[in-house]
Amino acid sequence: MRPDGRASDQLRPTTIELGPLPYAEGSALITAGDTRVLCAASVEERVPQFRKGSGRGWVTAEYAMLPRSTMTRSERDGRKGRVDGRVQEIQRLIGRSLRAAVDFARLGERSIFIDCDVLVADGGTRTASITGGYVALALAISKLRAAGLVAEDPLRWQVAAVSAGIVGGEPRLDLNYLEDSAADTDMNCVGSGDGRFIELQGSAEQEPFSRAEMDSLLQLASTGIHRLFEVQSEALARA
Repeated sequence: MRPDGRASDQLRPTTIELGPLPYAEGSALITAGDTRVLCAASVEERVPQFRKGSGRGWVTAEYAMLPRSTMTRSERDGRKGRVDGRVQEIQRLIGRSLRAAVDFARLGERSIFIDCDVLVADGGTRTASITGGYVALALAISKLRAAGLVAEDPLRWQVAAVSAGIVGGEPRLDLNYLEDSAADTDMNCVGSGDGRFIELQGSAEQEPFSRAEMDSLLQLASTGIHRLFEVQSEALARA
């Protein structure tokens, strides 16, 4: 029995609220079980040095956890004087995942910054950031198109992400914190709307995993990602 009574192949209840930040070109609040992440997309008419003069745009991401998003308070990165290594790894994952969705020639020489701030952390914050970040990105691009700044849609396909893991010998989809902390194997999977994977992060937390176990996790993740595409599409249809 899972802590919240879900079936092994069942996502946590997931919703996406549009436009919680009125000044951002695109914003979304994603809730997955008790995990909540606020995602904002900001458009700036500049690109990194290596993109200048290329006519191609850029997408990048930043990720942070509020000090009381967890059971005990954590310090802000600004107070530490450095960016936490885990934070760097997660925001690079978010950036890579969302860049995979974009045709940069169609975007033009501009950047979109995706900020993901975790309000409540109960497992799966990086995957929720990618799923919600895509919605914020799509809203920002829609605004660019409505303003006539972008002629053709730069988005090639949807992007969503979910975790899967082996807990007590059982493959499970979308782990919450209690499951994640007890998992033998933990995997984060990012998928594209055409059924392919963008990135896989799998590790044996306690016991090595077999090829058959890996395949079962990938099958669970594929099912979960497809369901998340539906949640994204329903949210964007409301826009």
